[in-house]
Amino acid sequence: MARQESGGPAARRRGRPGHNQDAVLTAAVRLFNERGYEATSMGDLAERLGITKSSIYHHVTGKQELLRMATDHALDGLFEAADEVDALDAPAVHRLEVLLRRSVLVLAERLEFVTLLLRVRGNTEVEQRALLRRREFDARVTEVVKQAQTEGDLRPDIDPSTTARLLFGMVNSLAEWYQPHRGNGAAMADAVTAIAFHGLRAPGR
Repeated sequence: MARQESGGPAARRRGRPGHNQDAVLTAAVRLFNERGYEATSMGDLAERLGITKSSIYHHVTGKQELLRMATDHALDGLFEAADEVDALDAPAVHRLEVLLRRSVLVLAERLEFVTLLLRVRGNTEVEQRALLRRREFDARVTEVVKQAQTEGDLRPDIDPSTTARLLFGMVNSLAEWYQPHRGNGAAMADAVTAIAFHGLRAPGR
């Protein structure tokens, strides 16, 4: 954590008080999404926060750590959802629906972080680690799909990994257009799960 500075011009040059690691991380994620990770410098981040670069280094070691923290925040939410679903004593198709719903809520609650995660391409060690964790999550979803197929609740003629990708492709697409101030995550989760598990056709049609 940054040292608390006494008042006066010298202290103001070192940066405004009140910034913590969360504030630095949030500002960094917004800049990464706006300008791209590679195009964003620590100087840009310092300017956005109104503090000096040296003040930022009281909180983090640099851009790589900020990117790791950001992608972990998004992925941790998804893995927490998967762990909750694994603990349910319920048919696999129900667990899959709950996982889909919870994943939408994670995206809605951590939108900027998930958006950044989805833009990761593996250009750095941190990005490669994030992609590896994404693949681990995808594998867990695929396993639930397989179980639901074995139990006879999902059609067996579609490859389980394809089903998993299609389901979460729909979830991930929300990052491109979902705006929290124009709707709530629960309503969006309802819409996604309804379409995924019941389709668009009206009942009886």
